Amino acid sequence: MVNRLAQEISPYLLQHRENPVDWYPWGPEALARARKEDRPILLSVGYSACHWCHVMERESFEDRETAAYMNEHFVNVKVDREERPDVDALYMEAVQAMTGRGGWPMTVFCDPEGVPFYGGTYFPPDDGRGVPSFRMVMEAVVDSFERRRDELRARAPQTRAQLSAIGELEPAEEAPGARLLEAAVEALREGADTECGGFGGAPKFPPASALELLLARGVGGVVETTLDAMLAGGIYDQLGGGFARYSIDAAWLVPHFEKMLYDNALLARAYLHGWQALGHQRYRRVCEETLDWALGEMRGPEGGFYSALDADSEGEEGRFYVWTPAQIRAVLGEAAQEAIDHYGVTEAGSFEGRSILHLPGGAAAPEPGGLAEARKALCEARSERVRPGLDEKRLTSWNALMVAALAEAGAVLGREDYLDAARGCTEFVLGSLRDAEGRLLRTYKDGEARLNAYLEDHAFLLEALLTLYESTFERRWFEEARDLADTTIARFGDPERGGFFSTSDDHETLIARRKEIGDHPIPSGNSSAALGLLRLAALTGDRAYEGQATGVLRLFAKTAARRPDAFAHLLRALDLQLSPGREVALVGDDLSPLAKVVRSDFRPHLVLAGGPEGTTGPPLLKDRTTVDGHPAAYVCEHFACRAPTTDPRQLADLL
Repeated sequence: MVNRLAQEISPYLLQHRENPVDWYPWGPEALARARKEDRPILLSVGYSACHWCHVMERESFEDRETAAYMNEHFVNVKVDREERPDVDALYMEAVQAMTGRGGWPMTVFCDPEGVPFYGGTYFPPDDGRGVPSFRMVMEAVVDSFERRRDELRARAPQTRAQLSAIGELEPAEEAPGARLLEAAVEALREGADTECGGFGGAPKFPPASALELLLARGVGGVVETTLDAMLAGGIYDQLGGGFARYSIDAAWLVPHFEKMLYDNALLARAYLHGWQALGHQRYRRVCEETLDWALGEMRGPEGGFYSALDADSEGEEGRFYVWTPAQIRAVLGEAAQEAIDHYGVTEAGSFEGRSILHLPGGAAAPEPGGLAEARKALCEARSERVRPGLDEKRLTSWNALMVAALAEAGAVLGREDYLDAARGCTEFVLGSLRDAEGRLLRTYKDGEARLNAYLEDHAFLLEALLTLYESTFERRWFEEARDLADTTIARFGDPERGGFFSTSDDHETLIARRKEIGDHPIPSGNSSAALGLLRLAALTGDRAYEGQATGVLRLFAKTAARRPDAFAHLLRALDLQLSPGREVALVGDDLSPLAKVVRSDFRPHLVLAGGPEGTTGPPLLKDRTTVDGHPAAYVCEHFACRAPTTDPRQLADLL
């Protein structure tokens, strides 16, 4: 016996297809039934790699008595937050306003029109844990819906208005300036954890965007502390590469073990830029290990990348990753003690009696001579364990983040395999994640793509296409980027107030149309659109693109200044707009010696174009010629260029 979720492609929804709950996916059928029968909606939101989502399913949604109560009193709707970020963000804001906190699983109770009136996160099956049980909550909601219906109706317009407020924010009269940016960066620097890295206390999420902003502004100390602490901690997979989603402690030791594609794409670039700016080879190693992990474990046969690896295996969180000394000795024999000491493995363990591999000697500690072989043997032994579940859906936005990471790393490090993977993934997205009319779609699995793409899908892909162009000088990626930018402005832009809505003008109508903000743990669609449009403006000389980006900055920069840790990608866009920039045009057949110079350092305020003499796009290349038949570099500011040079050493001086 299966429910309606059996017809979905989301692995998270499919996990619930055999629940005795009469689940609906989000859509008009569920809302129509709620209105027809005048029932409240029980909206449950989560994602496939979420440990506590699995717990609540086992405790409540698989329990027949609980399911019977749900089916009798509610229209039950299950949402994958990764497929439907619009629904998730809308109702998460409501839950946070009601309770002061948020997270997943998220449970929201709505009236038949979809307006929320109560909600929370994880609810246990009994009331012995200091919070009411799920059954008690449902009974109280049913009682309120029946007895206080007039009050709920009267409150609904105010709730709608509150959830719509972010979409109606008015822009500042003037564009933000250097003083605001400098104050935000100083606040970010002062708020850093100088001992353990990152910002604030536990739990800690990898702050990729904040690290990128600080590097761009020349604040290296905080970045080095954080990069070192993360790579030495249990949040980094010391055997297989790649990062877990977050650490439950302040020192990055004990992770929440799921691995998300987006974290690893963003952190691979952060470590690449850390290597370029700070020179530590360990950062290059982590960048490559992270991307190699993604290529080995997260890439589908068509070239797209899967979304996530679960935290759990065999019903236990982290079981796949943790070790005891006896397990290591069984694999390595007499060579075990060296690895046990290096990775901080103890009899007591750091996680439920077993140890999370980490580097107690610190990131810069030298590796023992035989560790490479030991690591390989441990990794092979671990591969025989029951693996965590894999979320095989491919999301446009997260794939775009991985394209950008692979493309830039491939160009900087001379890894053709990375460049080929970036091309293949982009071709997959542009080919398989579009509808019959050419519009971008959100999600793909088992040969089927679904759902309108969101602003973040368009914006992340715009940034990725520009990065892929700069990494390969293949004109097709620039042309795709420009077309996508025009589409994004037309379908998501707000011509009245500026900025971009999270959903397109032909998206289904929700109770509010929002503008996505906040760059932690991943950039927002608005921040990404602003940065991508500024880069496109620098490549084309088209000030209209910069005007659209300025519209975003005028809307959100003051908020970003108050919370720089949560709006760092937006501040990166402001930094790009305000900083003295360079536009570099390379012209000729063999551009590799000149391009190598440009890519030899972290240059966040530079855009790069290249191609043979006579190339017609981007406009930065227009009328550029070789010098006496030799490849030439033109270094420009606002399209005013210095005399060309053919000498890589002279080019380095000009940059």
